[in-house]
Amino acid sequence: MNRNIVIVVAAVLLLSSCGVVRGNEEEQATGGPLAAGVTREPCPKAVDQAKGCIYLGTISDLTAGPFAAQAVPITKAQSVFWARVNKAGGVGGKYEVDVDTYVRDNKYNPETHRQVYNEIKDKVLGIVQTLGSPTTAAILDDLKANSIVAAPASWTSAWEFEDVILESGAPYCIEAMNAVDYAVETYQPDSVMAVYYPGDYGADAAAGAKIAAEKNGVKFTAVETPSGATAQGGAITAITKEKPDVVIVTTGPADLAAIVGQSAAAGFEGRFIGTGPTWNVALVQSPAGPALKALYEQSAPGMPWAADTPGHQAMREALGSVTPNDGYTSGWAWAYPMKAALEKMVAGGDISRAGLLAAVKSLTTVDYEGMLPPEAGNYSGDPNSAVFRQTLINKVDEAAPTGVTTTKGFYTGPTAQAYTLDGPCFTKL
Repeated sequence: MNRNIVIVVAAVLLLSSCGVVRGNEEEQATGGPLAAGVTREPCPKAVDQAKGCIYLGTISDLTAGPFAAQAVPITKAQSVFWARVNKAGGVGGKYEVDVDTYVRDNKYNPETHRQVYNEIKDKVLGIVQTLGSPTTAAILDDLKANSIVAAPASWTSAWEFEDVILESGAPYCIEAMNAVDYAVETYQPDSVMAVYYPGDYGADAAAGAKIAAEKNGVKFTAVETPSGATAQGGAITAITKEKPDVVIVTTGPADLAAIVGQSAAAGFEGRFIGTGPTWNVALVQSPAGPALKALYEQSAPGMPWAADTPGHQAMREALGSVTPNDGYTSGWAWAYPMKAALEKMVAGGDISRAGLLAAVKSLTTVDYEGMLPPEAGNYSGDPNSAVFRQTLINKVDEAAPTGVTTTKGFYTGPTAQAYTLDGPCFTKL
């Protein structure tokens, strides 16, 4: 081979190896491939045509499942959230974010969730919304195998043990612990019953209720119930027969209405406290409305629509003329950690799934613009030290935009304060 050719080939190989060593930023600068879900081309709805695009996927309950009434506004709020980010200059001044191109409906079915995830996973950098605990569990192994960061629309305590899961707010088991401690302080019950869906969602809350009831020396019973408003007969019978002083409910809104309304019609006069996803503003005007107003309170991981924080104000202004729904509130709040992680990833120069995961694992706080305390965004510590332990209690209020107002702000009950999170709570039910 000609000596000059050898020198040129060697030089090219040396430059290529330097590009690899210098990482993803070097590849982008020299025209090499970008990470999955990242393009030099602008986003389809770009504000600035000079910026590249980061694509994030959404898998939600958009039509047929029990949480569609919340999931549709969750998805809308996140679209508007990222439009606001893009208008403000995007992420790191280099990228805008698209959360609209790869939206899929899971119908709250784990198999469907896995199927639509497989359709989009190679086209996105991460998942900005994966709705449901059992549905997200169905893709968890693949998320971990491919270092794909996903923000869940759920609060099971299992997420505290998964680096790829970007959760916000206290998990269901902590929420239920706080609900029982609140009930003990407020109503002095002798008995607590948990009525819950099977799987990570319901069982996690039921486990928290059990732990808090035992801590307070209160009798505890657990009643698992399927999804479907016409399928609540067993739960209603258990409630009206055993007459617990407090019932912790972890279902969807329609099933909550059936349980509370029909139990009250049968003469039950105890208290119901439902976890956050049990509520929807439409319940105020439902046949169960009077019973809910008299007997129900909502435990919640965050403040409702009308709260006076910069984040809530920005959300309301950005959404404009919509019917208030706390699905919007949750969807908007959940987007802040992904924004913080993307900004840290871009600043670090490793624009890749590995770079995003490393950024997540380095976050100790997140600026939620007041919607949640900054420490709710700690993803860097061990699960027990990093888990957020504060929740709220809301009451039904027909005059409130989303049908509830806060009666007890962010607080941590004695059970949650003392509890050592050494594994997912639902394994202890």
